[in-house]
Amino acid sequence: MGRNFICTPDYPVVETKWGKVKGFVLDGIFTFQGIKYGKAKRFHMPEEIEPWEGIYDATNYGCISPTMGNPIPAGEIRIPHRYWPENEDCLNLNVWTKSIDKDAKKPVVVWFHGGGYANGSALEQVAYEGDALADYGDVVVVTVNHRLNILGFLDLSEYGEEYQNSGNAGIADLVASLKWVKDNIAGFGGDPDNVLIFGQSGGGGKVCTLLQTPEAAGLFHKAIMMSGGAGNMRMGDDVKPSEIVDVMLELLQFDNVKQLEKVPYSILTKAYNRACRKVGKQLGWRPVANGWYLGHPLEVGFSDYAKKVPTIVSSVIAEMGAGNKDKDPAEFFKGHQDEIQAAFEKAYPGKTGMTTPQLSSRQGIVNFMEARAASDPETPGYSYCLGLVFDLNGGTPAWHCSDIPYVFHNAYRVGCCNIEGVGDRIEDEMAGALVAFAKTGDPNHEGMPKWVPFTKDCRATMVFDRESCCKDGYDDELNDLLTKYMPPRTFSFRIPDEDEEEQGRLWLY
Repeated sequence: MGRNFICTPDYPVVETKWGKVKGFVLDGIFTFQGIKYGKAKRFHMPEEIEPWEGIYDATNYGCISPTMGNPIPAGEIRIPHRYWPENEDCLNLNVWTKSIDKDAKKPVVVWFHGGGYANGSALEQVAYEGDALADYGDVVVVTVNHRLNILGFLDLSEYGEEYQNSGNAGIADLVASLKWVKDNIAGFGGDPDNVLIFGQSGGGGKVCTLLQTPEAAGLFHKAIMMSGGAGNMRMGDDVKPSEIVDVMLELLQFDNVKQLEKVPYSILTKAYNRACRKVGKQLGWRPVANGWYLGHPLEVGFSDYAKKVPTIVSSVIAEMGAGNKDKDPAEFFKGHQDEIQAAFEKAYPGKTGMTTPQLSSRQGIVNFMEARAASDPETPGYSYCLGLVFDLNGGTPAWHCSDIPYVFHNAYRVGCCNIEGVGDRIEDEMAGALVAFAKTGDPNHEGMPKWVPFTKDCRATMVFDRESCCKDGYDDELNDLLTKYMPPRTFSFRIPDEDEEEQGRLWLY
């Protein structure tokens, strides 16, 4: 059976605030790629784009944010990636929809990609493609590129008022993308008053940050944080940005920070890495609590807006399993591995193919959900865990990113997610929950077991598995032991040696 493709000189065309954009239609899904939503001057807040004449060609993905080091493919059987041209002119987004009727008013789901605040892109993973979800759930799907690492999160506020919010430039880009959605999404069949933001890993952190950013209040109405954002993880070293920047200026023989705005990105990052090696520390790319961004809710409390936003927070059973798989359990858990293994088997009976160092504590999520429930008991919050062991290499427990293909209804694009008699059901349960939540703020739908909110009296978690079910406090004992004996989790890339800068690095998110 042939597929139906449409792309003429004047169809499909949508009128935006700044001009017309043309995409294409494939099997009933309207697709628009690489639409600019802002322009960026290095280290400064994003600016509004200028109107254009004629029709903007939105049939090409836009450039992605530069990343600090060339990626080396690895683990592609678990997380298939796509690599794309990089450019600082990277403020662009993609849209998939079944209608371009202004009165359609479909729910809008806006995806923020993972990779911490340093790496990744809106098309980095094959599973980020939005056509299947738009078709399955009849929602408008938006994915967003924005500035990362030194471009989006270098705090230069000590160097002058014009850089006051440079440490949050990458988050300001996301706010600008949501303003674009507010102004334009109706033309793509979407309802600007029914917007869900969701993201995984660093994308979950971005969702959490936007919940705490007053300028973003009202631009979205529901939130999902997948495998990121709930815990206030330490990133980088305890070092002031100026300690690194002053050395960068010295190495480049610059008189002032202004000169950093024009130096080529490759030279900028080499100077940064050399400065880090000289100082012996590195910065953690993350937002800066400065009033524009209020700070993590577990530190400063939930913003007034965050308290009223229905939220889902999630994880997978072996969140960082790949990195810990070969570690000695006795050393990793300070001799308490047998106790932890017993608690694991109690929480996840019948699981195989898992070693205890692969476990990741959900205690951060539980802490977040408890605090959230206490902040506003009337606004529902939900939690889930993907507890699946995949039929891969003799049994591989769900890894960081493994739930993304199911949530996007893209399992067919990721071979190992296709488990006979299981994969299709879990995909419909998870993508169906996303769609139901986007529409109503409640993830329940006919194709899954009853999922109740997490409250102060019921620590409910939906465990998606070969037999999915909602459980109350099912892994409390395990979480307590992991919190007590598991080494603290940090997120930072090792400062590369000079030779390593040219060799690249593994890309595993």
